[in-house]
Amino acid sequence: MKIAYVLNSYPEPSHSFIRREIQALERQGLEVLRLPMRPGSAPLVDPGDQDEAARSHYVLQVGALGLFSCFLRQLVRAPRMTLAALRLAWRLGRRSQSGVLRHLIYLLEAAYVARRCAVEGVDHMHAHFGTNATTVALLAHVLGGPGYSFTTHGPEEFDAPQALSLGLKVNRSRFAVAISSFGKSQLSRWADFGAWERLKVVHCGIEPARFADPVPLPEGPLRLAAIGRFVEQKGQMVLVKAMAQVVQSHPEVHLSLIGDGEMRADLEVAIAAAGLERNITFTGWLAEQGVRAELAAAHALVMPSFAEGLPMVVMEAMAAARPVLATYIAGTPELVLPSKTGWLVPAGDARVLAAAIVELAETPRPTLEAMGQAGRARVLQRHDSDVEAAKLAELFRAAQGASRKDR
Repeated sequence: MKIAYVLNSYPEPSHSFIRREIQALERQGLEVLRLPMRPGSAPLVDPGDQDEAARSHYVLQVGALGLFSCFLRQLVRAPRMTLAALRLAWRLGRRSQSGVLRHLIYLLEAAYVARRCAVEGVDHMHAHFGTNATTVALLAHVLGGPGYSFTTHGPEEFDAPQALSLGLKVNRSRFAVAISSFGKSQLSRWADFGAWERLKVVHCGIEPARFADPVPLPEGPLRLAAIGRFVEQKGQMVLVKAMAQVVQSHPEVHLSLIGDGEMRADLEVAIAAAGLERNITFTGWLAEQGVRAELAAAHALVMPSFAEGLPMVVMEAMAAARPVLATYIAGTPELVLPSKTGWLVPAGDARVLAAAIVELAETPRPTLEAMGQAGRARVLQRHDSDVEAAKLAELFRAAQGASRKDR
């Protein structure tokens, strides 16, 4: 069976879970055609991401003339299908925040995707995120391409479900995937009741072999790691404010901010204003090996997000036998168990976050080690990439089998 992965920008350092999923599907015996619209925006420092970029077929590299020519050929070959797709693109654009013109561009992209799927003998399309990539897959299907499914992650899809026509995308799909039970509940809010049976939960996965021998907790004062894009929803600014309180009683606590993004300058200003240059350091984006090294040097991961799906970095930290201090949002409580594998705090409250960090700093090392081991056992049981890919592969095969019966 051959699957086309229709993606927006790929690969991205923060979307390594897509790469792991694709590679795990290939180990399941599926053939995967990578069809992202454009390359990722961040520098690719991980060799795995660099290899994925080389294996990707970028739709927009065809150029405007190539896309328009493909659309015209589709119009001549199947005018009714093409006009139906044009009406749908107009309808989606009128609802959306990005407008009709952007959706007409998506239609051109979809014409290329549908043609490429036909040439390559693709049986099924799968998209990640219920945003523009799923729009392209939906339009490609209306243009005569194979059926599609998509994975929602949150929080973007759940912030604007009507503007994204999320319910319509679920209703027309072969099936839709959420990465947590919370995510499935959000899809259920917008899908028709009759589509609920097509809502599935498939977790993002980690590769256990990469965490086969966790490093013992380091000696010395508390060291924390925070990993993610520097954007408002990740809550790093609240974490800086919390650290300003923590160092008043625990001046040796250290935080590594791993990642980068549009908020970096604001974070640097806030750190300098609080006199935290010695306590907080930036690493920039790191390859997977570098992230694992930072986790090995830390006593715990801190994830102060305002909105999430179910963060991969939480899974990776738990696999590395590190306790997790996270906010009580979205799917995170499905994985992080208070007093057993870590701490959960309300989002956006620097005072409560600071108190939890102080409690973490004062927790005896044997207790932290026990929490880390409990978290490791939990994540390996629930988030093995090969196990989750097998679930997804079975969904692909079942959907294709049902499609053949309907013909």
